[in-house]
Amino acid sequence: MRRKTGFRKGAGFFTLMILLLTAFLPSETVHAADRLQDVGDKLVIVIDPGHGGENLGTIENGYEEKGMTIITALAMYEELSLYDDVEVYLTRISDVEEDIKLEDRAAFAASVEADFLFSIHYNASANHELFGSEVWVSAFAPFNGYGYQFGYELLSDMRDYGLLIRGVKTRLGDKGGNYYGIIRYSEAVGVPAVIIEHCHVDESRDEVYCDTQEKLQEFGRMDATAVARYFGLKSSVLGVDYSGYSLIKSSDTTAVLATVRDGTAPDVCQIELLETDYETGQLSLEVTAVDYDTPLLYYSYSLDGGLTFQPREPWPGSDTLTGSYPDTFTLNLKIPPDTSPTVILRAYNMYDLYTESNAWISPQWYHYQEEEELLEVAGSAQAGGTESEENSSETDRKEVAGNAPDDSDTGQEGESPVSFLTFLVICLVVVLALFFLLLVSQAISDHKHKRAARQRRKAQGQNRNRPSAKE
Repeated sequence: MRRKTGFRKGAGFFTLMILLLTAFLPSETVHAADRLQDVGDKLVIVIDPGHGGENLGTIENGYEEKGMTIITALAMYEELSLYDDVEVYLTRISDVEEDIKLEDRAAFAASVEADFLFSIHYNASANHELFGSEVWVSAFAPFNGYGYQFGYELLSDMRDYGLLIRGVKTRLGDKGGNYYGIIRYSEAVGVPAVIIEHCHVDESRDEVYCDTQEKLQEFGRMDATAVARYFGLKSSVLGVDYSGYSLIKSSDTTAVLATVRDGTAPDVCQIELLETDYETGQLSLEVTAVDYDTPLLYYSYSLDGGLTFQPREPWPGSDTLTGSYPDTFTLNLKIPPDTSPTVILRAYNMYDLYTESNAWISPQWYHYQEEEELLEVAGSAQAGGTESEENSSETDRKEVAGNAPDDSDTGQEGESPVSFLTFLVICLVVVLALFFLLLVSQAISDHKHKRAARQRRKAQGQNRNRPSAKE
């Protein structure tokens, strides 16, 4: 047998005095407008930290979900316990040796006559590309309307907190009932239930919201505040009163359209060139996409014809809580240098189904240098110029500086041709000088040879005229 765990909020002395004083004052019943769920004077809430025991939950990116959910659930419990006239229970207060079955969690909620069960979770995706918060609710009336009104309150706070809102959503199983067991089993015993997926632990844009214990506790306090607004609670300790708070309107208690699962991909997705600059890599495309059933949530694009896609980005202006989104926006891209891209875009709806656009094929290559490369080249030139200036005259430095653009009439635009002509003249002078030296050297050499020849002939003549020793 599973040991039933739970905490009951007791009224303190301060709360008791407030109740005694208000008993003698005129009372006025205040009903918040458009609240679908009606509860009596006794409000009972059950908080269910997801997973536990051998069921670890998600363990992506070094996180362990079963430990995260208990931290958030305890913070939610402590915050809700500060409100008046409410009993708060937990399905577990720490880790357990064995996982608590989903039907047992629902049965516990029924045993304490719970008005609502909130199941606490954190998320991850198979490809580690999803991010954002979502609330899963029943697909059937009246529970769908209850879940939608609560989910709207909580996710509105999550959006203000900085998270992307994936929506209030339903999912059906193969047999046509609710897919998620905790919702299905709770509904079977007459207890409304929702699953709160606070964020994705395996995506960098979401991880920053859940990477410390304090942040996990903050989620629990946000959950509690949304519950207080949903039920119209007040707290003499916190000094807040939501008894007159109005929830989002719903026309009836049937499935709210924004929560109904969409099993089809977006109906339209196309891109069209607006303008591009091949010398800077700037490309602007008009994106048009439509889903006639649910709002669009993300987009991603490919530059290589669909072989690889960039990480998903939020669809601009999408509001999954009301089901609205703009069907057209301008996408500005920076194309890498020395590439000829083939751009394809994917439009995703709130159930992560997507449709690919037509391909925009660039008719030419983008040839330009990145700013970092230009700075590096400029830095190298500046370093070389500095070294040259240290050994040059003021005139030489002005010539080096003349490479910079100048609107003044200084003749600098002709400096490059003049310098090259001067170089050719110098080369010609050097060649002529070498040729002259060669001629002079040759003449001197010939003169020496002729002089030596004359001296030899003279010496030979003198030898012939000299008497020999025999005479």
